[in-house]
Amino acid sequence: MITKADALHNAQWFKSSYSNDHGGDCIEGARLADGSMAVRDSKDPHGPTLLFTADAWRAFASAVGDGEFPGV
Repeated sequence: MITKADALHNAQWFKSSYSNDHGGDCIEGARLADGSMAVRDSKDPHGPTLLFTADAWRAFASAVGDGEFPGV
Protein backbone atom coordinates (compact mmCIF):
# COMPACT_ATOMS: atom_id res chain seq x y z
CA MET A 1 0.00 0.00 0.00
CA ILE A 2 1.19 3.53 -0.73
CA THR A 3 0.09 6.62 1.15
CA LYS A 4 1.32 10.18 1.63
CA ALA A 5 3.86 10.54 4.42
CA ASP A 6 1.89 13.49 5.79
CA ALA A 7 -0.92 11.07 6.69
CA LEU A 8 1.47 9.51 9.21
CA HIS A 9 2.02 12.70 11.21
CA ASN A 10 2.42 10.81 14.53
CA ALA A 11 4.99 8.37 13.16
CA GLN A 12 8.44 8.33 14.78
CA TRP A 13 10.74 8.18 11.76
CA PHE A 14 14.31 6.85 11.90
CA LYS A 15 17.03 6.64 9.27
CA SER A 16 18.41 3.37 8.04
CA SER A 17 21.61 2.30 9.74
CA TYR A 18 23.10 2.15 6.22
CA SER A 19 22.44 5.87 5.65
CA ASN A 20 25.19 8.45 5.95
CA ASP A 21 25.59 12.21 6.11
CA HIS A 22 27.32 12.44 2.73
CA GLY A 23 24.22 12.73 0.54
CA GLY A 24 23.89 9.02 -0.11
CA ASP A 25 20.66 7.22 -0.82
CA CYS A 26 18.69 7.24 2.40
CA ILE A 27 15.47 5.70 3.52
CA GLU A 28 13.56 6.28 6.71
CA GLY A 29 11.30 3.85 8.49
CA ALA A 30 8.62 4.10 11.14
CA ARG A 31 7.20 1.24 13.16
CA LEU A 32 3.47 1.84 13.51
CA ALA A 33 1.23 0.99 16.44
CA ASP A 34 -0.34 -2.00 14.67
CA GLY A 35 3.10 -3.54 14.01
CA SER A 36 3.27 -2.48 10.38
CA MET A 37 6.24 -0.61 8.89
CA ALA A 38 6.22 2.62 6.89
CA VAL A 39 9.15 3.41 4.59
CA ARG A 40 9.90 6.68 2.77
CA ASP A 41 12.68 8.49 0.92
CA SER A 42 14.43 10.82 3.37
CA LYS A 43 14.96 13.36 0.57
CA ASP A 44 11.17 13.58 0.01
CA PRO A 45 9.63 13.35 3.50
CA HIS A 46 6.23 14.63 2.31
CA GLY A 47 6.12 12.31 -0.70
CA PRO A 48 4.87 8.74 -1.07
CA THR A 49 5.31 6.21 1.70
CA LEU A 50 5.22 2.45 1.38
CA LEU A 51 3.28 0.59 4.07
CA PHE A 52 4.06 -3.05 4.88
CA THR A 53 2.14 -5.36 7.19
CA ALA A 54 4.19 -6.71 10.09
CA ASP A 55 4.32 -10.16 8.44
CA ALA A 56 5.40 -8.74 5.08
CA TRP A 57 8.13 -6.63 6.70
CA ARG A 58 9.47 -9.61 8.69
CA ALA A 59 9.56 -11.71 5.52
CA PHE A 60 11.38 -8.95 3.62
CA ALA A 61 13.92 -8.36 6.40
CA SER A 62 14.52 -12.10 6.69
CA ALA A 63 15.06 -12.43 2.93
CA VAL A 64 17.57 -9.56 2.98
CA GLY A 65 19.40 -11.12 5.92
CA ASP A 66 19.48 -14.48 4.13
CA GLY A 67 21.07 -12.93 1.03
CA GLU A 68 18.11 -13.53 -1.26
CA PHE A 69 18.79 -10.26 -3.11
CA PRO A 70 22.28 -10.75 -4.53
CA GLY A 71 23.99 -7.73 -5.98
CA VAL A 72 21.98 -5.29 -3.94
